[in-house]
This record gives sequence, structure tokens and C-alpha cells, in this order.
Amino acid sequence: MPSADFQSSLPFILRWEGGYVNHPNDPGGATNKGVTQKVYDDWRRKQGQALRDVRHLAEEEMQAIYETGYWLPPKCHLLGGPLDLVHFDTAVNMGVGRAVRFLQKAVGAGVDGDFGSGTQQCVADCDPGTALSAYCDTREAFYRKLAADNPKLAVFLKGWMNRLNALRKQVGLPGFESAGDDVDYGDAGYMARVPDIGQDPAEARP
Repeated sequence: MPSADFQSSLPFILRWEGGYVNHPNDPGGATNKGVTQKVYDDWRRKQGQALRDVRHLAEEEMQAIYETGYWLPPKCHLLGGPLDLVHFDTAVNMGVGRAVRFLQKAVGAGVDGDFGSGTQQCVADCDPGTALSAYCDTREAFYRKLAADNPKLAVFLKGWMNRLNALRKQVGLPGFESAGDDVDYGDAGYMARVPDIGQDPAEARP
């Protein structure tokens, strides 16, 4: 049974993931409630079920995919709130590998993408407010660099920043309107998934 912390965090994720979309510039391809067709195919294979269009994603499947794919692997269950929400949302939008790296950087752990005992100790020793702020700032810097380095992804910057700033507000951070009016967001606020570690240009990796 999903934990209470997972269930309390999921509504924020779903608020931004929406329903079925298939934007031509989205590296994640067709998605439904944030679950890509590839992720859905992989999950159904593991369940011994026939593949089907992600449009037909069931509620219980969606929850299982989020918990087993984005909550447990980056160890959100080992974090206290609201850092667990920031970490969970980052894993969903940007990949588990990158989320762990962002967390490690925010708490002063060695950045290797492996959430081990050293990372857990740094989480336990960190100042929560400082870690939250550093985590979100690292995520913003990555979005901006990715958009600057890849013109095809620049159209998604408005959506990425809206989501991040809403997350900041949700966890009590100041600077909700940190993205100034002078920033050119392009003509869409569509919420694209960011490729995980190993899929985007090396110069854009943290």
C-alpha cells in the first residue's frame, strides 16, 4: 500500500502532468498523467500484460508507476517533508539520476548519483531550508542552460519555470516570482519532460 507521504505528494505532481499530450518537441513523447508511452510499455511488460496505448492508463497503474519508478528509486521515502516533494517532483520531471545528483549537490554530498549512506548522512545533517533553496536553484540553473543550449527545448522554459516556482511556493520558499518579466519564455508554457542523465548534451549535465 502506498505510503501517506507518497499519497500526499502525488497531487502536486499530477497538477502539472495533466492528461494525454503528444507535443512534437517533447523528448518524452506521448504521455498521459506524466507517464510516457515507453515507461508504460516497460511497466506492462514487467506485469506480463499486453502493451496498449498510454491513453488507456488506469488510475491504479498510474499510482504504481509513480511509486515504483519515481518515489522509491531516488529514496524520497528516506527524506522528510517538504524535501521529499521537491525530490519526487524533480525525479518525475527530470529523471531519477539527475534528482539524486541535485539532492547531493544541495546537501553537500559527493555528486555521483548513488544515494548511499554518505548521502543519507548529509541529508540528516543539512539545514532543511538551505537544502531546499539550493536544490531549487540548481534545478532552475539547469533548465536555463538546457534552453539556452538547445533551441528546440527553449519553448518549454515557461512551463518548467512555472512548475518550479509553484513548487517553491508549495514548500514555503521565498522568491516565487523569481523569473523576471524580461525573460523570453517563447510562445508556450507546455510541460515537457527533461531527458534523464545520459540522454542530453554533456555540456548541459550538472
